[in-house]
Amino acid sequence: MKLATSSIAAALFMQSASAHYIWTTLVTDTTSTMAAIRQPVNNSPVTDVTSGDITCNANPSPASDTVEVAAGSDITFLLDNTLYHQGPAAIYLGKVPSGSTAADWDGSGAAWFKIAEWGATFNPFAFTDFNQAQLGTTIPADVPTGEYLARIEQIGLHVPGAPQWYISCAQISVTGGGSGSPSMVSIPGYVSPDDPGLTVNIYDPIPTAYTVPGPAVFT
Repeated sequence: MKLATSSIAAALFMQSASAHYIWTTLVTDTTSTMAAIRQPVNNSPVTDVTSGDITCNANPSPASDTVEVAAGSDITFLLDNTLYHQGPAAIYLGKVPSGSTAADWDGSGAAWFKIAEWGATFNPFAFTDFNQAQLGTTIPADVPTGEYLARIEQIGLHVPGAPQWYISCAQISVTGGGSGSPSMVSIPGYVSPDDPGLTVNIYDPIPTAYTVPGPAVFT
C-alpha cells in the first residue's frame, strides 16, 4: 500500500511541479477584460497566509477600469494557463468602505465574504477545479449595490506543508443589488496557517474528507 501511495504522489508531483499561472481576465455577462484586474507582476505564488500579499497578490499592477456587474449575474476568472495544481479554490467579494472606491481601496478590514468555493471529490480523490482554465460563479442577487473587489484564490497543495496561493483581484461595481448582510472576514486573518485544509498531506494518507479553508459560502 505504501508503494502505491508513493507512486500516486510522484505522478501528481511530476504533473504539477513546474506549472505556475496568473488569473488574468474577468468575464461578465457584458464584457471580457484584463483592465479591471490588478495584474500580478509574475506567476509566482504567495506562500504566507498571514502576509498582506494574500489579499490581492504581491504588489500587483493597478487596474485601469472598474466594470459594472448586475447582482444575480455571473462573473468568471480566466487563467493564462491550465490549473495544474491540486488544491481548493474560492471567490470572495470585498465591500469597498464608504468614502473609498474599488480603485483606491487596499482590501483591509473585515469586509470580505465568500461567494463560491471548489473542494474535493473522493474515490478517487481529486480537487474539482483541477485542470480547469476558468472558474466562475453568480453574484448573489441580494448582495448590496456598490463597489467591490472580486478576489479569486487557488491554493496549490502539491507540496505537503508548503501551500501556494494563486490570487487576483478585480474591481467591480455591483448594480441592482439587494439588502443581504453577509458575515465579513479580514484578509489576511480569514485563514490560520494551521488550518487542516492547508496542512493536509494529499498523498499519504489519501484524504477521505476535505473542508475548504475560510468562511462558509454566503448564500
